[in-house]
Amino acid sequence: MVPFLIIFPLVLAVLLYLIKAPKVLNVLTLLGGTVVIAGVIWLTISWAMDGFNAQLLYKDAHLADHFILAGELILMVFVTVMCIIHKRALLSLLSIIPTLAIAYFELFGPKTEEVFKINLDHLSILMCDIVGIIGSLIAIYAVGYMDGYHKHHKDVPDRRNYFFSVMFVFLGSMIGLVTSESLLWMVFFWEMTSVCSFLLIKYTGEEQAIINAFRALWMNLLGGAFMIFGIMYFGYSEGFVGMHQMLSAGTVYTTIPVACLAFAALTKSAQLPFTPWLLGAMIAPTPSSALLHSATMVKAGVYLLIRLAPAMSGTYVGVMVSFIGGFTFLVTSFMAISQSDGKSVLALSTVSNLGLMVACAGVGSADTVWAAVFLMIFHAISKSLLFQDVGSTENSLHSRDIEKMHGLLYMLPKHASFMFIGIAGMFLAPFGMLISKWAALKAAADNTDLLLIIFICFGSATTALYWTKWMGKLIAHPHGEPKKVENVAKTSEMLSMSVHVVLMIAVCALFPIVSNGYVNQLVASMYAYSGQVLSNVVLMILVSIILVVFAIPMLAYFNSKSMDITIKKAYMAGVNTGDNSGFVDAFGENKEAYVSNYYFEDFLGVDKNMGKLQLFTTLWIIVSFAIIIGGEFL
Repeated sequence: MVPFLIIFPLVLAVLLYLIKAPKVLNVLTLLGGTVVIAGVIWLTISWAMDGFNAQLLYKDAHLADHFILAGELILMVFVTVMCIIHKRALLSLLSIIPTLAIAYFELFGPKTEEVFKINLDHLSILMCDIVGIIGSLIAIYAVGYMDGYHKHHKDVPDRRNYFFSVMFVFLGSMIGLVTSESLLWMVFFWEMTSVCSFLLIKYTGEEQAIINAFRALWMNLLGGAFMIFGIMYFGYSEGFVGMHQMLSAGTVYTTIPVACLAFAALTKSAQLPFTPWLLGAMIAPTPSSALLHSATMVKAGVYLLIRLAPAMSGTYVGVMVSFIGGFTFLVTSFMAISQSDGKSVLALSTVSNLGLMVACAGVGSADTVWAAVFLMIFHAISKSLLFQDVGSTENSLHSRDIEKMHGLLYMLPKHASFMFIGIAGMFLAPFGMLISKWAALKAAADNTDLLLIIFICFGSATTALYWTKWMGKLIAHPHGEPKKVENVAKTSEMLSMSVHVVLMIAVCALFPIVSNGYVNQLVASMYAYSGQVLSNVVLMILVSIILVVFAIPMLAYFNSKSMDITIKKAYMAGVNTGDNSGFVDAFGENKEAYVSNYYFEDFLGVDKNMGKLQLFTTLWIIVSFAIIIGGEFL
């Protein structure tokens, strides 16, 4: 099943690229997404029926090794051609040099011990479910969304065949990445995801899209270069190229490889100083934003860090990673306050929450890994739902400005209800994300990590501010008579969002079962001991509260048509004009009145702060690597 889940999306991608007819493309995309979802569910069930035991597979897959190496060389040629076409030839060296180095290592390097190629365990199966289910739902959503997108963006060439094709290559690559035991296989799929993100970001062909795409490319290629160096260093010094060998070697020669792989994960998860690539990805159509920000691209980095967590525990590599993650969580939460564009808020909150996951992985204790896993689960569902909802709302409202969503519950009740649930899942007590933050804070306190405690406390408080502003807009009473807004969302869009809502509620309601039945076992498989992070009594109380809170948007939706939307005249400094949009002052002059959130743009804006933050975190990483390398050789 694993080879099928890797190869099927790649074959389907070729077929989609060759087809131009929109209706045929739509049908194939829907069928392809359904097959991938069914495939990962069957894989999970089959693995569970085998006793939830970790399995290492395909040790003698030499032919597949040759295909992987050939694929790396093809990727190198493709990146080089793209760089030459767009007059960025120098950038191609970040692909050429590492690729030729790893090819030389594989063909003429030291004879390394034969390793298994595929690893199926709790973590890889969980990632397959996230990628296969959430990623495929995003592809299904894209079928309807792209129709509306090209109606409103007539200047963008309709290349849906290209768009759907890249999405499925992405899905196949991610499943290959999260199931790879061979580090040589992992680096190939890692680079595949980097190239796919580049292609998705540049979809519109606009100048800014191309600039943003190449920024994402060089940052991720830099991470890939570090990954290749770490793998080669480990192979030359230890004679192994398997993940299990790296985690169990326990020698001084694993410190630098782990640091290099961790650095690659920081680039992929868009941590400072590499955050701008993910912010620039917003220029792409919403399905690609959802794919990059929720289920796939950024989760690759978090997955790798969680995999490396035991090796980072108590080391300076862990200190480097946890500081970068915690610091990113805090400062990007502050910057999110300054944004009124819905996708900008979602992008910065993505980086912020990834920062907390990264910090938890860097600490490397059983409790923080437990928190990181749950953060990853809830973030994947919530953020995918929110990106889809904002994109669909934009097609109907012709704006994704949060201020334009004032009274959205009266204009687009389904979208507003879905958005409310997605936001609630991200921050509202006592939902999954907040429970995970609580567990992370508890673990930081147990480890007396004062700096991480500060990052989590202030970052979480700031998170509550920007989400509360948005949530308040959704349920606010309209300024005037509610606008008649047509819901232009297609069936596939509403289907995907509805399934996300069901998943969000189900995971919250089943939190104790998921914790005791799966995540605790996942942590126990990585550590000798895994205690109960939160007691069952506490979990049951929290779930009870969650279900009550979820009832609010549901009741609001069912009663939205019968709500009293008669405009109540507010008191103003003069005579209210009748619709709360203004008043007549003492001199008989009309004055406009409008209530709006404040965004602190001059103080917390991205443009004003990003450069300084990048400089600081770059210096931190350089100093950290100097200490790591010095500690190994001195």
